[in-house]
Amino acid sequence: MDVEHVGERTPHWGLGDAAIGLLVGWLATAVVVAVWAGSGGADANNPSLGALAVGEAALWVGLLGAPLVATRRKGSGDLATDFGFSFRWADAVVGLPVGVVCQLLLVPLIYLPLQQFISKHDLEEPVRRVTDSAHGGGFIALTIVVVVGAPVVEELFFRGLVLRSLQRRFGDTWAVVGSAVVFGVAHFEPLQLPALVALGVILGVMAVSTKRLGPSIFAHAGFNLVTMIALAASR
Repeated sequence: MDVEHVGERTPHWGLGDAAIGLLVGWLATAVVVAVWAGSGGADANNPSLGALAVGEAALWVGLLGAPLVATRRKGSGDLATDFGFSFRWADAVVGLPVGVVCQLLLVPLIYLPLQQFISKHDLEEPVRRVTDSAHGGGFIALTIVVVVGAPVVEELFFRGLVLRSLQRRFGDTWAVVGSAVVFGVAHFEPLQLPALVALGVILGVMAVSTKRLGPSIFAHAGFNLVTMIALAASR
């Protein structure tokens, strides 16, 4: 990659900032959910919607906090400049269909050779654990978190901070693959790992090719939206 800026204009954020963000998010989630469950007597194996909400908020402390702190202390101070966090009207037109196609076509193709060993119910189990505790307004609020909040926060972290940190060291290809693997592993869902990594590659290619996060955010949102619609229809 060409080095265009030197001195004070060179960003100093990197993989260490991403690692700290993940660690802070995971630790905050574990602590907050444990305190919530302990105070309310909730079942840790069947968490309430409230526990899930505070757990997600705690995770975002790390995932959202890391890029914000990195850009202010070690970068330009602008998320668009450092991590490509910008949008255009065309992003939704391009991104949403990509996400929908990935969910409806790419995921089934990935698991086609494994359909005798992994059922659709098994693949949907992590999401069902979340949605089963949400009803009415709670389900709507959860859908907003999954379709709007999660894509913005996760893309800023994984395709922003993580991908660009890898990109500066190893180039585009390894950045796309590496950020996709981190994205998949970070969800702690072994059965869903192949689909998550594949989705991460698609989102990474979009981020690298456009140099912005707008298209990948909308693709991520479209991917999650299909899941929530399917689960709502089956309730």
